[in-house]
Amino acid sequence: MIRIFSQYVSPKSVLLIVLEAGLLVLALVCGVRLRFWNSPPEFAFYTQLPDFAWQGLLFAGIFQICFYYSDLYDVRAIRHRNEQLISLGQSLGAGSLLLGAIYFVFPDLLIGRGVFFISTVLVALFVLLTRLTLDAAWRIAAPTQNILILGTGELALTVAQELNKRGDLNTRLVGFVEHSPKHSNFPWTLMDRPVMSGVDSLASITAQQQVSRIVVAMEDRRGMLPVRDLVRLRVEGIRVEDAQSTIASLSGRVWLRTVRPSWFVFSDGFHRSRLNLVLKRILDLSFGLISLVLCFPLMVCIALAISLDSRGPVIYRQTRVGLRGKCFEVLKFRSMGVNAEQHSGAQWAQDNDARVTRVGRFIRKFRLDELPQFVNVIRGEMSFVGPRPERPVFVERLREEISYYDERHTVRPGLTGWAQVSYQYGASLEDAFRKLEYDLFYLKNMSIFFDCAIALKTMRIVLTGHGGR
Repeated sequence: MIRIFSQYVSPKSVLLIVLEAGLLVLALVCGVRLRFWNSPPEFAFYTQLPDFAWQGLLFAGIFQICFYYSDLYDVRAIRHRNEQLISLGQSLGAGSLLLGAIYFVFPDLLIGRGVFFISTVLVALFVLLTRLTLDAAWRIAAPTQNILILGTGELALTVAQELNKRGDLNTRLVGFVEHSPKHSNFPWTLMDRPVMSGVDSLASITAQQQVSRIVVAMEDRRGMLPVRDLVRLRVEGIRVEDAQSTIASLSGRVWLRTVRPSWFVFSDGFHRSRLNLVLKRILDLSFGLISLVLCFPLMVCIALAISLDSRGPVIYRQTRVGLRGKCFEVLKFRSMGVNAEQHSGAQWAQDNDARVTRVGRFIRKFRLDELPQFVNVIRGEMSFVGPRPERPVFVERLREEISYYDERHTVRPGLTGWAQVSYQYGASLEDAFRKLEYDLFYLKNMSIFFDCAIALKTMRIVLTGHGGR
């Protein structure tokens, strides 16, 4: 298993991304060679650096982003070969249109029509051949990692269930180990996996089952944890993890019902370097100004549509809780009727909410109602990525009922966040609890690169409408 942003990702997905990045550049080079196969001087002139390097990076980057948005790197999405071909064709088409628009704005990056056509055909051939070859090789030679869970309680079952959901990781749960009283009868099974007797024989079980990773999932460790065996196995190269960290890495969220306060104190993560915070603010300010300018024509159209659809102000101001618990006014395009909460009071948004207007339903689906918040980002009240700000009336309620809720106010709230791209719109106390688990995972692994990954997922929601309400 490979960790990226403290999450387990499929080695096959990582290998595909790396291989196809190289193949996309190779396809462009081969396209130039085939276009000028009988004229070496023209080939040498066409591939001069650094211009050709920028063209290659743009060509490969745009197509890989399109592959990502078409789920071609999600090995959990089980598809037939025909569906993969359709997705590949859609990705190449979308990439070609996007590159055409970029070439129109930046003509210096333009690739000749002949080279572009040949290279795109080669991309399709290279990707198909690579995936056919890798699929065959993966079935034969892919290494399987054997995992042993130390414990048989609810925590151990949670780890096993999360492992079963991640068939893309090439792992095999070999069984559980229980600290067995003398009167216990062994072996017995749990989730169709054997429960082996006694932590005293942990070293022999690990060797017999060829275990490469042990997950410690014992609710009560006092006097029961085989510390000496675990130390020796760890020194021998066996990976030993606590259950809470494993669950977080598998699911992308901190399971508050399983963690103890000490986990927050002693686990890795939650780093906030001054350099990272300053860089994040510089990027927020820069992209906030650029995004406001680029989206201004779209925002004017949305404002006109709202004015024609219903009476009332175009911009809706609402008090939210931000950094260090300070309140500010968040700006949004109005998506509900005027005085929608006059009689009912503050409410969470619901499916098919009757308060939402016709235009409001559309702009909420594609998250376009959030565009005025670029102004909040420029002011420094919000960031591009971070926990979504909540209303004070809900914060007062949630901080009383959910432990660690105020920890999400230790960073600037965001236009989007890990909870927003990983979970549905919050409409209940249970949803707020679940979204806090994702927010805590973000706080634990906060970085500029993680922000970029969240931004890519957000763009997918904006472009497809998936996940909006």
